[in-house]
Amino acid sequence: MRETLLAILSRLVFEAGETRSSLNSKALCSNASIHKTVKSTIRMMTDTLKNPNPLPIVEPPTPTAPSEHSTDPEEKRFGLFSKILLAVIFIALVLGGLGIWWSFQPPKFDVLENARALTGSDAEQQPVAGAVTVATAIKVADTLLNKPGGYLQNDVMPPGVLMDNITSWEYGVLTELRDSVRSLRNDFSRSQSQSIENPFLKDADSEFNFDSDAWFLPSAEEEYRDGVVALQGFLDSLVSANDQSARFSVRADNLSAYLAVVEKRLGSYGQRLTASVGDPELTAALTPSGPDLQPIEGTPWSEIDNTFFEARGYTWALLHMMKALTVDFQKVLADKNAQVSMQQIIRDLEKASTRKWNPFVLNGHGFGWVANHSLVLASYMARANAAVLDLRQLLLSG
Repeated sequence: MRETLLAILSRLVFEAGETRSSLNSKALCSNASIHKTVKSTIRMMTDTLKNPNPLPIVEPPTPTAPSEHSTDPEEKRFGLFSKILLAVIFIALVLGGLGIWWSFQPPKFDVLENARALTGSDAEQQPVAGAVTVATAIKVADTLLNKPGGYLQNDVMPPGVLMDNITSWEYGVLTELRDSVRSLRNDFSRSQSQSIENPFLKDADSEFNFDSDAWFLPSAEEEYRDGVVALQGFLDSLVSANDQSARFSVRADNLSAYLAVVEKRLGSYGQRLTASVGDPELTAALTPSGPDLQPIEGTPWSEIDNTFFEARGYTWALLHMMKALTVDFQKVLADKNAQVSMQQIIRDLEKASTRKWNPFVLNGHGFGWVANHSLVLASYMARANAAVLDLRQLLLSG
C-alpha cells in the first residue's frame, strides 16, 4: 500500500510539472493555488503513511500493586500454618507460666495471729482453749482451696490436669487436715468416751473425707468449703460458750491419741521416701527388716516426685498444727516437761518444709555429685517421728 501511495504522489508531482510548463503564461496567477494543493496532498499522504488504518487510541493499562491477599494456594497454606503455630506457642507459654506460678508452696502463717483474726480477740487477750487449733485447721483448709490456682487435684482442664507435683502436695495437706478434724471430733472435743459428739465437727469430718478427685455434682471444693463452714461454726460456739457440746478438753491423753496418728503417718512417709532412694544397698540399710515386717518395694521412677511432694504437703500442714497445739496445750506440756520435745518436732518440720528452689526432685546415689532430696526429707521426718515418740512417752508417764 505504501508503494501505491508513492506512485500516486509521483504522478501528481509530474502532472503538476506539466501543467506548470504548458501554462507558463498563467503561472503567476495559479502558482500559489497549485502549490497549496500539492502541499495539502503531501500532508495527507504523510499522515496516511504514518497511520494507514487509524483506530481509537486506547490507553495502556496502568500496572497495579500486588494484592495483600495472595491467591496462591501454597502461600495461603503457609500463612494458615504460621498462625496456628504462633497460637500454639502463645497458649503453651501462658499455660507454662501459670503452671510455674501455681506450683509454688504457699507461705507459712502465724497460728496465733490467725486465731485472733478469726475470733476477733485482742492481742493482749489469751485465746480460748482450743481456738488456736480449730482456727489453724480452718486456715489450712482455706489455703488449700484459695491458694494460687485454687484446688487443682480434681481439675480436668490444663494446666491443672497436667500438674502432678502441686496436686500431690495438696493430698498431703488434705491427709493431715483429715487427721486433725477426726481428732477434734473423737478426742479433743470429748471429755470422756460416752460424751455426745459435736454436730459441727461431725459434719466437718464427713465433708473433708469426701472424694478428693470429684469434680462435678458435687465437686470436692464444694464439700470442703462446707467443711470449713462447719469448723467455723464450731469455733464460734467454742468462743461464745453458748453450746455445751462445743468444748475442747486440754488433757494429756487427748494429745497423746492425736500424736499416735501422727507417729504412724510420719513413719509411713519416711518408709516411702526411703524406698525412693536409687541405691538398693542404701535402701536395704535404711529399711527395717524382720519376719513380721512387710518388705518395701522400690518407688517407680515416675512416682518419686509425687511421693516427695505429698510428704512435703503433710509436713507443711503438720507444722502449723503442732504450733497450734503448743499454744493450746502449753500448761500440759509444761507439767510433763515435754516442751523440749515439742520444740524439736517443730524445728525438724520447719526444715522439712523449707522452700525448695530446685525445680527437679533429684535422686542421687550415696555421696555422689547429685543430691537425694527424698533421703534428705526422710531424715528430717525420721527425726520428727523420734521426737513424737518421746513426747508421747512423756505425756503417758504421768
